[in-house]
Amino acid sequence: MDPVRVRFAPSPTGHLHLGSARTALYDYLIARKTGGQFILRIEDTDQKRLVEGAEQEIYDGLHWLGLDWDEGPDVGGPYGPYRQSERKEIYQKYALELVEKGYAYYCFCSPERLSEMRTGQQQRKEPVVYDGTCRNISLDEARSRVAAGEKHVIRFKTPRTGATTMTDLLRGAITVENRMLDDYILVKSDGLALYHLAAAVDDHLMKITHVIRSSEWLPTAPLHSMIHRSFGWQEPVWVHLSVFLKPSGKGKMSKRDAAELVKDGHSIFIKELENLGYLPEAVLNWVALMGWSFDDHTEFFTKQALIESFTLDRLNPSPAAINFQKFDYFNANYIRMLTDAELAERIKPFFDREGLPADLFTLTRIAPIIRERLTTLDDAIDMAGLFFRPFPQLTADQLPGKDMTPEMTANVIRSAIEVFEPLPSLDKDATEPFMRSEVDRLGLTPGQAFGTLRVAVTGQKVSPPLFESMEIIGKQAIMERLQAALSLLSA
Repeated sequence: MDPVRVRFAPSPTGHLHLGSARTALYDYLIARKTGGQFILRIEDTDQKRLVEGAEQEIYDGLHWLGLDWDEGPDVGGPYGPYRQSERKEIYQKYALELVEKGYAYYCFCSPERLSEMRTGQQQRKEPVVYDGTCRNISLDEARSRVAAGEKHVIRFKTPRTGATTMTDLLRGAITVENRMLDDYILVKSDGLALYHLAAAVDDHLMKITHVIRSSEWLPTAPLHSMIHRSFGWQEPVWVHLSVFLKPSGKGKMSKRDAAELVKDGHSIFIKELENLGYLPEAVLNWVALMGWSFDDHTEFFTKQALIESFTLDRLNPSPAAINFQKFDYFNANYIRMLTDAELAERIKPFFDREGLPADLFTLTRIAPIIRERLTTLDDAIDMAGLFFRPFPQLTADQLPGKDMTPEMTANVIRSAIEVFEPLPSLDKDATEPFMRSEVDRLGLTPGQAFGTLRVAVTGQKVSPPLFESMEIIGKQAIMERLQAALSLLSA
């Protein structure tokens, strides 16, 4: 392919979610694959729906995913401004050009009249579209009413007969009868352009070659084709991606479903995925395969491998059910690929968030004994928080293992004290063989004896491997905890 110019154009009206992240990823991949440009454009013309902080969350989410852009509001570029709220005059110029050419018109209908019109159409079971009351007002009269300050919008004058055909890269030719299309509003009464006009103008002026977006835009795609044709512009290549289905496969995934997902430790929002302990590498790999495939067996792709492998012709237009079990599988495997130092760096923010004084040196020692037990990074708190929390106050009845009396439990702890006392340090290779011999001598199973020791030295029944944990905790603390446990049993 020739170098492409693609744009990711989110609206800052909520959290950055998986669907948007996938669109941005595909834009990024095809731009890097062809040596083209990836543009970030903020579509904020709907000022009433803007959410404070949402634009920054878009920047942060894309940076976290490692998707850097070539042009955008924060980095500039030759076709700016890249925030639509700063391009009002540009859109007005092109809207007036459409009016002058007869492809658009001024509409003066009040909200009350439009509401009555829609109600009547619904009752008659007709398509709910504008009835064209203002279509035939002469341009001179319309200009006079506008000059007099009468409130108005600008609508596209959709043909009433015939059909419009546009071509989607994944679906081929799509034909819609024009009578089923509305006279969509291009410019609102406050003078701000709506998406239909703003996106078309920006795509043309910014020389966008491919528009990659959700298939939710398919119903108005013929309109966007007509707007380009009305100006005599070449249309970009339209690529409408598959929608995400709920994990059950029943119904489209929506933001409203997110609250239920969090209960299971999952989310569709990028910021929450970061907070839940997912790796950006896993997110990219997982989401890339929800709508694209390289072959029928390759699962793992680094970002560079995705760039080298990605092609638009292997996109799948069929809806894809979100599979969080597969996501967990990817994430756990990417955690396994991290070095000890990298894993320590990744989990440290989660300890900081919990107020635990975890240092990188200790976390690097801990990393190899918890890595295989982690699905997400925040699992490290449950697995390794014991190394940084104050030791809990135990009771005697917590110490005995399965089918063990207090006397049997005390014997295990005495044996451990006798084994560990002469050793210079509690190195796993030195402690484990001796303790296994002691377990045999006492006539106990490893599960009984080591379960007792685990509670005595870690304060919990589940922990990372016992002997590796004791090595990290250190001999002095271990001996103090064993003596305290023995005192509890003696009492």
